[in-house]
Amino acid sequence: MTICILGAGPGGATAALHLANAGHRCLLLDRAAFPRDKVCGDALSGKVINELRRIGEDLPERLAAAPIQVPSWGIDFYAPNGRRLAVPFKPHYHAAHDRAAGHISKRLHFDNFLVEEVRQRPEIDFRENTDVTRHEQLPDGRWRLFGADNEEIVTADLLLVANGAQSNFARVVGGHALEPAHHCAGLRAYYRGVTGLHPDNFIELHFIKEFLPGYLWVFPLPNGEANVGVGMLSEAVSKKKVKLRERLDDILRTHPALKDRFATAERLGPVRGFGLPLGSKRRPLSGPGYLLLGDAGSLIDPFSGEGISHAMVSGRHAADWAARAVAAQNVTPGFLKGYDGAVYNRLWQELRLSRAMQRLLDYPWLFNFIANRAANNPTLAETISNMFLDLDLRERLRQPSFYLKLLLGK
Repeated sequence: MTICILGAGPGGATAALHLANAGHRCLLLDRAAFPRDKVCGDALSGKVINELRRIGEDLPERLAAAPIQVPSWGIDFYAPNGRRLAVPFKPHYHAAHDRAAGHISKRLHFDNFLVEEVRQRPEIDFRENTDVTRHEQLPDGRWRLFGADNEEIVTADLLLVANGAQSNFARVVGGHALEPAHHCAGLRAYYRGVTGLHPDNFIELHFIKEFLPGYLWVFPLPNGEANVGVGMLSEAVSKKKVKLRERLDDILRTHPALKDRFATAERLGPVRGFGLPLGSKRRPLSGPGYLLLGDAGSLIDPFSGEGISHAMVSGRHAADWAARAVAAQNVTPGFLKGYDGAVYNRLWQELRLSRAMQRLLDYPWLFNFIANRAANNPTLAETISNMFLDLDLRERLRQPSFYLKLLLGK
């Protein structure tokens, strides 16, 4: 049975490496040549590190030792009233001794880090500069893929579709239409010389009152650089007629908390835009002879915008179900639906809670209130820190009793 993976980003590369680890051969296609850039926030969460370890026990340590990344120890939330709420990934961490819970690395480098692993595996037939321009399904259920010259690239029994947020296959075959209520528009630029970055590389999320329900981020990078960008629900961009590029420039130039920090900063290269299909709606992830992975499966976290770890989670489960399909010689929709169940069993609670947190952006006073309370209450601050590691704690954000105790100072 021929397994073909479209896209060698984190989802596709992870799937290929897990298949190789299980002794299965596959064909991995990407239209670019690596290393190649990908517009993203560049943050690698603890979930990414866990998925790396599942591929190879030594991968997290190798990443941590590489100059392509900086270790990150937490998040600084800036409430609409300007109050900073520091949320370390590990309460009471020691940067000099502990293993970092997260990292920040340009996608140019991180994706290539994974691709270099792919290149070492004889089980993976990796072809770069291979643009699939057309696909058709044969009467026997197999998929034929064609290149720019209309020559057939491969006929595959099973397609693992990991070719990103703009995937034509996901839209046309998978039915993942762009829905503004479940889609985020974003911009990213690289800067050098931003002042005031956290010494332990906390990522910054600024919830600016005049820009809600969007937010601005600043992520530290190696060599004194930073990833700076903005994101907002596409529905809100349209409704409010927001011009994101103008707003990004305006905020960095005039906002009291940012203007001095960017006064002498240098922008490196252009501002680039991207779209994020959010996992705030449960969609089908499989069909006859195919599985959708990562951004192509609309699996991006609705609150944080994180997509790398979810792509890798889906890649791992896609490899598992591809192997099951080979063993059963079965690529029917009914059989492959087990993949949907596996992915959502791992991610759906988290996506649902993030959707609820996303809705909090409609209530800036609540953000301000929590930030003010947490600044004066170490127990609450630690609880919020744990919410980003423990789903049971994050569930408290949805319970009225949490806010009642907050109000009463208990």
